Amino acid sequence: MRTRMYKRTLACLLLCLLARGAAAAALVPIDVPPLEGVEIVQRFGTDPARPYMPPAGVIDHPRAPSYAVDAARPDTAPLPAYRIGPDTWFLFGNIAEVDPVNRGFNGNAGFIVTDEGVVVIDALGTPYLGRRLIATVRAVTDRPIRYLVITHAHPDHYYGAAAFAELPGVRIISHAGTEKYVHSSTIQHSVAYRKVFLPREMEGFKAVVPDLLLGGGHPARLTLKLGGKTIDIYDVGHPHSHGDLVVHQVEDKILWVSDLAFNGRVTFLGDGNLREILPMQTWVRRQFPDLALMVPGHGAPQTPPFAMLDFTSNYVQALLERMRALYAAGHGLQEAVARADLPDYAHAPLYELNHRINANHVYRLVEEEAF
Repeated sequence: MRTRMYKRTLACLLLCLLARGAAAAALVPIDVPPLEGVEIVQRFGTDPARPYMPPAGVIDHPRAPSYAVDAARPDTAPLPAYRIGPDTWFLFGNIAEVDPVNRGFNGNAGFIVTDEGVVVIDALGTPYLGRRLIATVRAVTDRPIRYLVITHAHPDHYYGAAAFAELPGVRIISHAGTEKYVHSSTIQHSVAYRKVFLPREMEGFKAVVPDLLLGGGHPARLTLKLGGKTIDIYDVGHPHSHGDLVVHQVEDKILWVSDLAFNGRVTFLGDGNLREILPMQTWVRRQFPDLALMVPGHGAPQTPPFAMLDFTSNYVQALLERMRALYAAGHGLQEAVARADLPDYAHAPLYELNHRINANHVYRLVEEEAF
């Protein structure tokens, strides 16, 4: 019987995690054809005419890669990886919408090497990229991959998980909301969209229902002890997606904050709970006062004082105040969204892609508040 983590004690969580014979991750076929009759216009993808790879000192680097993924390369070819700690590696994704140039490599991932095995954090955006992430680990160490932690079930972090599910002995951990996502219409549309321009990478795609699901509400926690390292995984609720986790390397003082904060781009609010974003960012600051490094799901790892938290929270607060003012002035949804521009953030990457979607989402929340 598949293990689900809800409101349990830490001792029970550890027992469930380490128990032998627990069910393996389930693979669910998503049998949908490519979208038809829809014009796909990708204005905010990766520009192949302007390639760029950051230098080795990627921490606090102001610019993300402009990296074209060559789909003709074998899936055994490693991807570029950066060492950001003695035992910690980081894969730096494009800041762009998914397109035929980045081929789904538009989010970050990473891995931690211990004496007893490897913990991978996020799986990239297609099974093909997941296999190349596995090859990247193999290029660094021959120690077995023991765990894959999916911070949330957005495609750029999650769709590569099927490659890991095929490895012997790997335990896959995610939020309980991932299972709901797998059985939703949202994933069907997402897969159908990607099949239009990523047919090779999405062929035979199957969604992973992890064998270990952490849920029950913040601040549920699961602790891994592996090779002398302590890795705490926290349920932070639903601020960004169907369910979000953050991963804390205790001894190394590194926090993988995922999409709770964005470094160098505007956030996407359409799947999350706006009411949870600011409280969870406040919780991060209080829970981890001595962090040395914060690793986001998009953008470069950052040292204190973690300006990415301020950038994301200030944008959310400014948009909320703007939509409240427009609603109070009697503007309907369509007109309010048209008037929702925030010039202070218009320079940020993906503002044009995400801002109107965000404004629509926030306006509906403001409407709910009025009743």
